[in-house]
Amino acid sequence: MTNRWWIYQKERFPLLAHGPLVIVFCLAVMLFSALQQGGELPDIVRIAGAVISTLILFFQLRVADEFKDFSIDSKFRPHRAVPRGLVSLRELAQLAFAGAAIQFLIALFIDIGLIPILLAVWAYIGLMTKEFFVKDWLIKHPSVYLVSHMLVMPLIAFYVSTFDWLCDCREIPPGLGWLLLLSFCSGLVLELGRKIKVPASEREGVETYSGLWGSRRAVILWTAAVAASVFAYTNAASYLSQGELFLGLGGTVLVLGLITAVLFPRKGQQPFRGAENLLEPSSGLLTLALYFGLGPLQALLG
Repeated sequence: MTNRWWIYQKERFPLLAHGPLVIVFCLAVMLFSALQQGGELPDIVRIAGAVISTLILFFQLRVADEFKDFSIDSKFRPHRAVPRGLVSLRELAQLAFAGAAIQFLIALFIDIGLIPILLAVWAYIGLMTKEFFVKDWLIKHPSVYLVSHMLVMPLIAFYVSTFDWLCDCREIPPGLGWLLLLSFCSGLVLELGRKIKVPASEREGVETYSGLWGSRRAVILWTAAVAASVFAYTNAASYLSQGELFLGLGGTVLVLGLITAVLFPRKGQQPFRGAENLLEPSSGLLTLALYFGLGPLQALLG
């Protein structure tokens, strides 16, 4: 298929990669809320609404990145979709606003109480697009930049959770704070994982955390983010009736994360084939496993 939008999604927003993670993420958040409070499981309409809204939110974040990175991409990465003219920023903005209209209609149809929280998520994405109006300062403080942008993850997770407890007129579920922490830490895992490269893969003008901090320190921070995700997962799972059954999953994820970190080539080592792509897919799989172990696995096992 040669449709330019099909090409764009393959290059910049691959649905086959994002779709399963978004589905499991939404199921985990909503089922975590429903199962621990003894409520009925969310119906398919609310689940579909949460998944579609969340997928659009992540697309809107991608569009925000396209705007933020356009000048740098044009200079150092002219092969990317927007600089080479495959699609334009204006077209992407139109799609993002069309997505916002869909999100608004979904919230209005399911429960009008969702709208204020959706507006809060949009507002934060807007601030991210403007780099919180302190772009130069954030660039000089990459750790603060990373944290400020990852805070959108617990905000999105909170929005998804409202498709359960708010729509059922229940109180905020106990343990939700741990789930929000998991969303933040797993967001760090994903973000660090996609921006840690072996030395041979580093490119001029392409900012990576391995380039900023060195690959050894960056991998240590990635491993710490995996450990923090497992810690948050373990505490969240304790609120579920069969949470102790899933603690082994957390331990398995931690061990796999450590193995991945050890296998990642250090400075001066000859990278093995595929090493440059080791952390990014591993980050996705480890995150997927943790989210699956919260709500979906509990629901399957009854």
